[in-house]
Amino acid sequence: MLDDTDRRILRQYQATPEAPSAELAARAGVTPSTLARRLAAMRGSGVLKGVRGVIHWPALGYEVEVSLRVTLDKTAPRAFDEFIAAAREVPEVIEIQTFLGSIDVRLAVIARDLAHYQSLYRERLLTLPHIADVEALMHVALVKSDETVPL
Repeated sequence: MLDDTDRRILRQYQATPEAPSAELAARAGVTPSTLARRLAAMRGSGVLKGVRGVIHWPALGYEVEVSLRVTLDKTAPRAFDEFIAAAREVPEVIEIQTFLGSIDVRLAVIARDLAHYQSLYRERLLTLPHIADVEALMHVALVKSDETVPL
């Protein structure tokens, strides 16, 4: 269970994870050793999953992002497992989500341009196992993307 000090630390950490430890500790109102101990405890308990670099895909030449909503042929006993294992092997698939309902899986796919996407779609994505139906949604604009949690 998190206490008020942990919540203060997490608020500051979410706001500027790249801040030096001393600055983060001062902003959270704790000593650097308390900050280190609390962050280690939150990592150990699974509250903090890690620190990562967030890459702006267009800066690397990936201009197209598509969401594929996939319905699987659920008559095959291992359809989900086999589809997901195969989708993980496609480097341009950057996210896989599963759902309950008429859509089984959503894939987030990036491509350099439309020609690259078309090739990827025909040669790699449509060949994934157990696809019964697929709907492609071309991303137009990212309106909100925020992984912070209200603390």
